[in-house]
Amino acid sequence: MLLSVVMPAYNAGKTIKESIDSILNQSFKDFEFIIINDGSTDNSGILAKKIADSDVRCILITQKNGGLSNARNNGLARATGKYVYFLDSDDWIE
Repeated sequence: MLLSVVMPAYNAGKTIKESIDSILNQSFKDFEFIIINDGSTDNSGILAKKIADSDVRCILITQKNGGLSNARNNGLARATGKYVYFLDSDDWIE
């Protein structure tokens, strides 16, 4: 695996779909996409699971809320790519 994309998500129901889609719709396909649901209390986890279940590149980790750094570290521990890219759940890539 060349690239691991790690995205922590906490209560990002308004932006998470656009953020996830911006990664999955890239022309470069050799990556894994690790989404960490950091104890969201909105629909973020449901939306992430629905998308992750439909794409084999996605890995969804659900955890008790531990904060941004904890979520990133858990994603980094799971990453297998030579390179790691961190994306926030309210950001996207053109």
